[in-house]
Amino acid sequence: MGIVTRLMRESDFEFIRTLVYERSRINLDNRKRELVAARLAKRLRATQIASVDDYCDFLRSPGHEEERIKLIDAISTNHTFFFREGSHFDFLRSRIVPEMSERSRRERWSRLYAWSAACSSGEEPYSLAMTLDDTVDSSTWSWQVEATDISYPMLEVAQRAVYKSESVNGKAPAWAMTYFQRGIGPQEGNYRIKPSLRNRVSFRHINLLEGEPPFRDLMHVIFCRNVMIYFDHATQEELVNKLTRQLVPGGYLIVGHSESLTNIAHSLQPVESAIYRRPLET
Repeated sequence: MGIVTRLMRESDFEFIRTLVYERSRINLDNRKRELVAARLAKRLRATQIASVDDYCDFLRSPGHEEERIKLIDAISTNHTFFFREGSHFDFLRSRIVPEMSERSRRERWSRLYAWSAACSSGEEPYSLAMTLDDTVDSSTWSWQVEATDISYPMLEVAQRAVYKSESVNGKAPAWAMTYFQRGIGPQEGNYRIKPSLRNRVSFRHINLLEGEPPFRDLMHVIFCRNVMIYFDHATQEELVNKLTRQLVPGGYLIVGHSESLTNIAHSLQPVESAIYRRPLET
């Protein structure tokens, strides 16, 4: 990574950051040079291209759209694990589900909708699904998890639903382990989400900044965590207001603990750290 950083010319970095911004709105300022270098090193190895300069020339030349997509995937992919920032799932269990369950009886909702808006390799939406399955009274109403991401490879991993032990052991609480199948033989050390839960999560490819979300129903809760840190201020504001429109009145937007809506124009009410609520209509 250090070698790639030293050999990456300023013009190469500017080309990469412009291409990535145009395709994904991810803002790669100078603080992200090490991240860019690490992700470029992987693409150089995969393509067997000798230098960053040659790689940029490759991307500039006609065709090679598949590699441009793979570059965006490499830049946008983040490490995650089950029940990351666990207080958010505790809040879902203790506050959101009881509140929405009570409203469902008054407003005759048939289903609770949750959206993992940047689902990466699937740990977040499956954690959502486990929490809802364990908490929602299935005799009165149902639930659905929508999961979206900009990365096709990450969506493939999520739909395969097989995970290494390091993202499960010590991360998922004891009660959640009943939703996993432990691998044996060649799969020893891996965990697979049980089909009964896997079938309750719907995955699709979405660029959050292109058009309105393709959902017929409004969401009761949206998880969009550790995404806005990659966007500039204008893009953050655009995204927050788009997500707000996708919430039912009284619905919740949950962002990452390292993110804040301070200085962003929005109509949400702060509830707890990184948790915001769309006001009820009057």
